[in-house]
Amino acid sequence: MADPAVDFATLPLSPPVLANLRQLGYLQMTPVQAASLPVALGGNDLIAQAKTGSGKTAAFALSLLARLEARRFAVQSLVLCPTRELADQVTTEIRRLARAEENVKVVTLCGGVALRGQLSSLAHGAHVVVGTPGRILDHLQRGSLNLGSLNTLVLDEADRMLDMGFLDDIAAVARQCPKERQTLLFSATYPEGITRLAAQFMQSPQQITVQAQHEEGHIRQRWYEVTEDERLHAVSLLLRHFRPQSTLAFCNTRQQCRDLVQVLQAQGFSALALFGELEQRERDQVLVQFANRSCSVLVATDVAARGLDIAQLEAVINVDVTPDPEVHIHRIGRTGRAGAEGLALSLASLDEMGRVGRIEQLQGRASEWHLLASLAPTGHERDPLLAPMATLQIAGGRKEKIRAGDVLGALTGEAGFTREQVGKINVNEFSTYVAVDRRIAREAVRRLSSGRVKGKAVKVRLLANVA
Repeated sequence: MADPAVDFATLPLSPPVLANLRQLGYLQMTPVQAASLPVALGGNDLIAQAKTGSGKTAAFALSLLARLEARRFAVQSLVLCPTRELADQVTTEIRRLARAEENVKVVTLCGGVALRGQLSSLAHGAHVVVGTPGRILDHLQRGSLNLGSLNTLVLDEADRMLDMGFLDDIAAVARQCPKERQTLLFSATYPEGITRLAAQFMQSPQQITVQAQHEEGHIRQRWYEVTEDERLHAVSLLLRHFRPQSTLAFCNTRQQCRDLVQVLQAQGFSALALFGELEQRERDQVLVQFANRSCSVLVATDVAARGLDIAQLEAVINVDVTPDPEVHIHRIGRTGRAGAEGLALSLASLDEMGRVGRIEQLQGRASEWHLLASLAPTGHERDPLLAPMATLQIAGGRKEKIRAGDVLGALTGEAGFTREQVGKINVNEFSTYVAVDRRIAREAVRRLSSGRVKGKAVKVRLLANVA
């Protein structure tokens, strides 16, 4: 029987908000929501330690929406996020949760996007602003963003923002917020920088910690001892043995990411790298391809993977052991979500055994070790190594009024493909990405290029090499 104590109906939320939550499938609170919502709705400052995917966005979104006056057209809440991807996810979630209210306007302000559109959105007014610290500061300095009416400041994934060097920007933004406000800080780990942040910008914050442990049985954890020379090759051994359809491989350095992708691509894997110095456009393209199954292995640093929430991730591989045991828990917690089975495979050299010990201490259990020699290729030698889909990029997006339905219609209509051969379609501001069955990719480029989308000729190119 469900525990009534974790029902959203126990909170001081309006009947329309509760009805909207039921409609969205939010029936019971997650641990972080149950611990933080009563504190936040009570108007207190809050420091909440919880991992990505724990339901923290709803925890702060419901609180800031409860304080919002929809009829007052002024920025009343500001959410700072480390990356554009996280900001987009947070914006989408706030909009869904705000459906119970009339006309709540949420604006996203991030770098890597043209200023013109953002300036025009702000000129039309907004209730909630979500963005990255640098771009928010830019708008404050230009005078295009006014925080005089702000009542709630949220720092989401604060540890990641500190790691990325945003402390000064966060400080500059906080100084432009009214002193009388509520500040909610969410963080997966608790480095000492958080204590300094709290001392500077928060008033007697209440602290809650949701244990960074995972449901037993949902994540299979296996460790393999390697020498430095074996490490990169060991990753391909793991992939050939377990054959996960989607894998996130973590490296401690950018160079290790580059080296590993080179090794994997040379062996026929659909692998791409994600690291800090990628331009936003390149980053978007990598993430689109991973999410739409055009790439089966994403190799990333912890900094680059911040704010990523990837659905149905089958495996996480720790290519290097992270020095911070909480980051290890955070990494492996990206798989085995929503009741699905997940696989966490970790490689460790003798030099890293001290780090492994700290992880065991935090998890309260010994690591399960296996021999590299026990890994043998399974399944077909070639086919499963390639991602099932390939991505086409169409020059034109929301600005040209293109919708996903238009692209699907062009592919299944004039171009003559079936609905089953078309995967995920992402329409961005200036371009559109569509996943198609890898086997028809080149033909799809040819037919779309010679046909029309929404009555217009379009430029189409294939993003990844197709074998």
